Amino acid sequence: MSDSLASPVVSAPVSSPSRFRQFYVLTKPRVVQLIVFCAAIGMALAVPGVPTAAEALKALAACIGIWLVAGAAAAFNCLVEQQIDSRMKRTAWRPTARGELTRTQTLIFSSVLCGLGMLILAVWVNALTMWLTLGTFVGYAIIYTVVLKPMTPQNIVIGGASGAMPPVLGWAAMTGSVDPEALMLCLIIFLWTPPHFWALALYRVDDYARAGLPMLPVTHGNAFTRLHVLLYTVVLMAATLLPFIYGMSGLIYLCAAVALGLGFVSYAYRLWRQYSDELARKTFKFSIIHLMLMFAALLVDHYYTL
Repeated sequence: MSDSLASPVVSAPVSSPSRFRQFYVLTKPRVVQLIVFCAAIGMALAVPGVPTAAEALKALAACIGIWLVAGAAAAFNCLVEQQIDSRMKRTAWRPTARGELTRTQTLIFSSVLCGLGMLILAVWVNALTMWLTLGTFVGYAIIYTVVLKPMTPQNIVIGGASGAMPPVLGWAAMTGSVDPEALMLCLIIFLWTPPHFWALALYRVDDYARAGLPMLPVTHGNAFTRLHVLLYTVVLMAATLLPFIYGMSGLIYLCAAVALGLGFVSYAYRLWRQYSDELARKTFKFSIIHLMLMFAALLVDHYYTL
């Protein structure tokens, strides 16, 4: 008789993530990195020339403060959606959904991050940025997560206003004001958010239905959602031309905006005409690339024309 039959097979114990790793995951690092990236672009664009040492230090403090508050909002989101996350394949691995962190631990962690971030912004940046960042926290963690998300399929449209704030936070950090340029950047992210998120919801529709969330593909169906993805990408492309029209940017940004916009519209059009989960997944991934390259082009254009 073989050894495998003579004695039971003992599987190697599965090691759980370290406590540090569990808390780090709560902050949704990839999302927060994109938030800080957009805020940093807003900071760079707000400074007419090359930043001075003092301006660079202020920008660094602002990035840290915004990162901490954004991470706090993400952790609070995990706390509120603990039961929902546990029913969705996409989020069932989160420490709160798996019960690896208690509600009290998560709440304390979120509160400490938020308080520390607010303190940094108040002391080393300015009061306007602190209050705007706090408003963004409330908008995402409470208004969107607690009120809108379980209530209406337009949750991501209305709640997207808080997610569109990073460039405004960055601009306010450097100037102490909210100017038209910052609002144009905010508008771009606001219009980008629905097609970005609905592309994800299309191929994760069963997850959202199981969790009982009224996402657009669940309440209005696949075809209706695909049409709205296309319509939003067309409007988004028009909005991305505003920085050039306003004189905020030059030809480098214009070429990037047109190329990236046509790429996004192309994905949305193909998604509308002939749906597949794989195409929806590719559309979602391209939307992230679209936003990052769009803002990177703004930065390159800004310094190239100095």
